[in-house]
Amino acid sequence: MLTVAQARQIVLATSAPLSAEEVPVEDAFGRVLAEEVRAAHDVPSFHGSAMDGYAVRSGASDRRVRIVGESRAGAPTDVAVGDGEAVRISTGAALPDGADAVLQQELVEEHEGAVTLLEAVQPGRNVRAPGEDMRAGELVLGPGRRLGPAELGVAVNAGRAAVRCGRRPRVAVLATGDELLPPGATLGRGQIHDSNLITLQAMARRADSDVVLARHVPDDAGATRRALKEALEVADVVVLSGGVSVGPHDHVKGALSSLGVEERFWRVALRPGKPTWFGAHGRTLVFGLPGNPVSAMVTFLLFARPALAALQGAEPPVGARAILGEPLSPHPDRDECVRVLIQDGVAYATGPQGSHVMQSMALADALAVVPRGKLDLAAGDEVELIAI
Repeated sequence: MLTVAQARQIVLATSAPLSAEEVPVEDAFGRVLAEEVRAAHDVPSFHGSAMDGYAVRSGASDRRVRIVGESRAGAPTDVAVGDGEAVRISTGAALPDGADAVLQQELVEEHEGAVTLLEAVQPGRNVRAPGEDMRAGELVLGPGRRLGPAELGVAVNAGRAAVRCGRRPRVAVLATGDELLPPGATLGRGQIHDSNLITLQAMARRADSDVVLARHVPDDAGATRRALKEALEVADVVVLSGGVSVGPHDHVKGALSSLGVEERFWRVALRPGKPTWFGAHGRTLVFGLPGNPVSAMVTFLLFARPALAALQGAEPPVGARAILGEPLSPHPDRDECVRVLIQDGVAYATGPQGSHVMQSMALADALAVVPRGKLDLAAGDEVELIAI
């Protein structure tokens, strides 16, 4: 069986970035930048005040200066400041000609159209200089950067109304199994509610993708082939759960083969998630995930989520680590992803780790990767984390 690292390498090597598109900045939250953003001008572009106070010429304290005007944010004054003069100024307002400092209003005494400066004023005090944030032509954001609130603010300050971003992948989600019933339906003997269809859609959306098809598929060869054919026609990525094993009611692999989907791997040395399948149909990626709900979520995080990021041109995430708060026994032949809660940098297992136990997934902050081996990990040992 492939290792997790080998399987992920195959997935990423197959995940070529999708085309880029122009996106208005107000719609670009969570998108991945596909171009350089350079500042169109200095930011700020003028000498401005960092305080509410009085713009003056620098000098000693205990000076009494006459108020000759006011400069407000967005409404600068044309009055120049001379010796013995001051202009009342707001935070963010342009500094008037002749002034080289601002003394905040708490440090003056105002009386009959004049103020007394209670402190000495050094040149540049409380003044924001042009280009303190960014210089004209400076590279402020690079390709592969995911645009959060701060990045969008930077793009706007750099003069952009729109940015080129990687297109969001279109995802089709199929959940197979005769035992699955819709949420809220009355269960009969041997039946379960179809949580995979819901969780996998949510995970795709959290990965900044558009879910264009979501469907339950019965354990029938014809229905499986029809559902997969439709999914391949509309999606960049097809994610399906269950039906990829070799039992008499597992029809997914046969349907994929008949539709010309090329298998890249099947089975990974992983617990939970050993029977994971991956293939491609042209540029469309297909992930056949195990049917157990935790296994489906774990393998989505390990393989499908990195692929969705790569399709958007995103930079790979920075890995995190934590120390164990309790000993863990590794599997001798497979890497294991243990659901953990992180408290003050220490990882604790969230309870029973069966691949059907969803509550332990809901309690987890991350997956701790326990490498295969024969020696137990002790409390205090360091482990790799995968964010959930």
